[in-house]
Amino acid sequence: MFINDSKEKLLQPEPPKAYLVGFLKPGETPESALSLLSELSELVNTQGLVVVGSQIARLREVNPGTVLGKGKVHEILEEAERLGAEVVVTDDVLSPSQQRNWEKLSKLAVIDRQEVILDIFAARAQTREAVLQVQLAQANYELPRLVRKWKHLNRQRGAAGGLGGRMQGEQQLELDARHVRLRIQALQAELAEVRKQRNVQRRRRLAKPVPVVAIVGYTNAGKSSLLNRLTKASVLVEDKLFATLDPTVRRYNLPGGQEILLADTVGFVRKLPHLLVDAFKSTLEETKLSDYVLEILDAADESMMEHHDTTMGVLEEIGLGPKPMLMVLNKWDLVSEERRQELRGRYPDAMPISVMTGEGLEDFVERLAELVKALMPERRYVIPLDDYTPLNQIRRYCFIEEEDFQEDGVHITARVPLNHLDRWNDYLTLERGAGRI
Repeated sequence: MFINDSKEKLLQPEPPKAYLVGFLKPGETPESALSLLSELSELVNTQGLVVVGSQIARLREVNPGTVLGKGKVHEILEEAERLGAEVVVTDDVLSPSQQRNWEKLSKLAVIDRQEVILDIFAARAQTREAVLQVQLAQANYELPRLVRKWKHLNRQRGAAGGLGGRMQGEQQLELDARHVRLRIQALQAELAEVRKQRNVQRRRRLAKPVPVVAIVGYTNAGKSSLLNRLTKASVLVEDKLFATLDPTVRRYNLPGGQEILLADTVGFVRKLPHLLVDAFKSTLEETKLSDYVLEILDAADESMMEHHDTTMGVLEEIGLGPKPMLMVLNKWDLVSEERRQELRGRYPDAMPISVMTGEGLEDFVERLAELVKALMPERRYVIPLDDYTPLNQIRRYCFIEEEDFQEDGVHITARVPLNHLDRWNDYLTLERGAGRI
């Protein structure tokens, strides 16, 4: 058994070694550049590469051909080769010509943050819609980059996911631009059909009088963990960036019996490629069509507010209008008392919780119930004693304020979801201010 395991390890190719390059731009702080480079290191590790070195280059003026001056580029490439790297990864997006110019100066492959994220998404996508969306983003990215050293390296290594794995059969290095464009057209057509099916499912779900609460936030902040804890779902949870990509919707009963739908969405990241934002707009419509939004933040992360800004930027980009929103500070168990006091003072309306330990979850659920209830108009009904259907529906879908059994029926005062205010109009009472909001 041990011998076989050893042989298998010997047969497995070693992961490519990567050298990372960050950029310190005018007006930016060294701390911000270092934070982005640290995040790039996490992304690269998630992609399956091994980081052997890194540096932050000061960018005073952009060179159109190579971003940095050629002397600095030579210096970076020489250091990367000295450390045994096979690929250089830049934190900023490189144009196709800039990538080619870097690769002409050495034997190393050169990729950027955008391509790393695309490869991770390709490996993580599970549903047909997510796979198609990622493949479409990759095809649009690869179209002007058909000749690539990274493509060769990925294929030689047998990389799982990304351009060297998931799309290897469809998009090989030898495919010309015309073939890639045909591929893009085919993906767009297939994706349109899949989205039609999703829209039918979404319309069926929204036809039911159940408020929808979208969970949004930075990748690895704990969105899926929260969904699992509340609903006993089994969404994949890993301490990795983009552990889950596909949206998950689960039912949950708030205190008092009110049923809601919790929709977990794809995590965001700084410098998220626009190709992916465009590709996932259909998926992110779960957020646009929601009644309420929960923003989950990692309170233990020093870059928490930068993550908040990124999340708000993506939501604005997909056209999210004004919605009731609750900020949730997760991982509270990892936060020092000093930082707790700081965060409480800065964000008094935020809800501190720990999904891991359960701290604050009871108060959070009560607050969520208040949020959902606040925007639901009050209605008063009289339901005949022998008419069980509307009575059961109101109990299931509404917040019950009062319920009193009398001779003429069950008198109910309830908070009703906005999209179903007219559902039980036949039972509205004209007494005691019927229909009062």
